[in-house]
Amino acid sequence: MSMEDRPGVETLSRLRTGMLIREARRCAGLSQRELADQLGTKQSVVSRWERGHDTPRVDTLARILQTCGFEADLRLRRHDDVDRAQLRENLGMTPAQRLQTVRNVSEFAAKARRIDREPADA
Repeated sequence: MSMEDRPGVETLSRLRTGMLIREARRCAGLSQRELADQLGTKQSVVSRWERGHDTPRVDTLARILQTCGFEADLRLRRHDDVDRAQLRENLGMTPAQRLQTVRNVSEFAAKARRIDREPADA
């Protein structure tokens, strides 16, 4: 299965449930009505979920994803969790390499600010 054939990965705090349901349903090749029929609910309920007007319970979301041929993975991590691989990489750098990294980031940010200020083409 390619990356295009499955919904994206999101943290629970950023999860847009409606978008996830719509992506899973479309990847499964189901219409809203077909998904609703398989879940034993109404098409209007699926529509409300997808538009974000209603949010299914976690167990219902798991059933929706399973019906679409997917399974959700849940991984707990501390809210203040840091990217330890990135820390190891940074600690392995020489001071000169760290300084160059800071320069690169600063140059990138300056370019992004310039681009952001440029008028959009009409």
